[in-house]
Amino acid sequence: MHDATILDLGLDPRYAQLSGHAQTSPAGRRKLLVILAAAAAILLCAGAAAPGILSGLGLGFGTGENAIRISLSEQRDLATMTVEDKSQILAKGLDAVKRNGEIPVSALPVETVSALKFGMIDGSSYATALRCLTQAVYYEAASEPLQGRRAVAQVVLNRMRHPAYPNSVCGVVYQGIERGWGCQFSFVCDGALLRSPSAKLWAEAHGIAQAALGGFVEASVGTATHYHADYVLPKWAFRLGKIEQLGRHIFYRFNGNMGRSVAFTDRYSGVERIPMINFAALAAKVGPEQALVGDAMLVAGLTVAPEITDRHAPADVGGRLDVTKTWRLAIPDPVSASSRYRETLAKGGAAPALKVGESAGLANAGPVNAPLPQ
Repeated sequence: MHDATILDLGLDPRYAQLSGHAQTSPAGRRKLLVILAAAAAILLCAGAAAPGILSGLGLGFGTGENAIRISLSEQRDLATMTVEDKSQILAKGLDAVKRNGEIPVSALPVETVSALKFGMIDGSSYATALRCLTQAVYYEAASEPLQGRRAVAQVVLNRMRHPAYPNSVCGVVYQGIERGWGCQFSFVCDGALLRSPSAKLWAEAHGIAQAALGGFVEASVGTATHYHADYVLPKWAFRLGKIEQLGRHIFYRFNGNMGRSVAFTDRYSGVERIPMINFAALAAKVGPEQALVGDAMLVAGLTVAPEITDRHAPADVGGRLDVTKTWRLAIPDPVSASSRYRETLAKGGAAPALKVGESAGLANAGPVNAPLPQ
């Protein structure tokens, strides 16, 4: 899964302006401003014919009362609405579950976004889009119910159609990776990509992504553009309209016209690209607990460090089993163990020494007045 060339986005000149490494002379800056001004003028003249292009620059799209305009400052504000930004989190764990449950569901009707079929785009772009969407479904929601996984795919495609977000599948999924923090989909930055996927669950995610790209619409979440797990409460949950909870995920839409189906008409770019990732730097960032463990599906609290996602009761004193080790827990056959004990008691002899892990089966040892071994 990680056989791609390793590239540090922060050192790549193609990403220099995004990462703050660009060095431009005053003359160069003036020349760049002239070019940008000329390009903006051309785009403004072509706005009626190519509204999808303008949306990427924060100039809006549409006409009349349904026109949606997203400024660059608003785009920057939306980019901060993630769960990876810890300053956004108001509560965690059971407290978050309780407070999330108290947020009312929006009274606005649930509108759906029209289906967008990818069958006509070229093979390489489709394959790349399919991989990005499969990654999002798997790493964000592999253990969620089927409807919840479909809803995650729907959020990706909804964003792709909205002027506030990139207009490609991979652009949406990997938005924020150029900064190395604040990724819109947390699996991109939190070390999840270091984990080898479960073949079975990956195949299921692949099928869900394939259906979504083929035109399937998960109507239950309508125009949702955001979701988060119910065991965290981000500040931005109060800025959006709550639509539905599916499994552990709560889904939200924008308020006002930004969240209506008329806003989701941005054009698909047709260009897909998965950014190259420096996995060594990512592993160093997240720590050794996120190291690869073969093809096993990692489980929080069992094969990785305990997290808030662990669903243990507060008073649970049981230990956690690390299934990545070579030993395996063996549970003896209770019928066999108890029958041997009863047979010994019936003969009046001494009980045989039990092997490690065996139970004496006292609950099935026969009448309470049976003679005890001497």
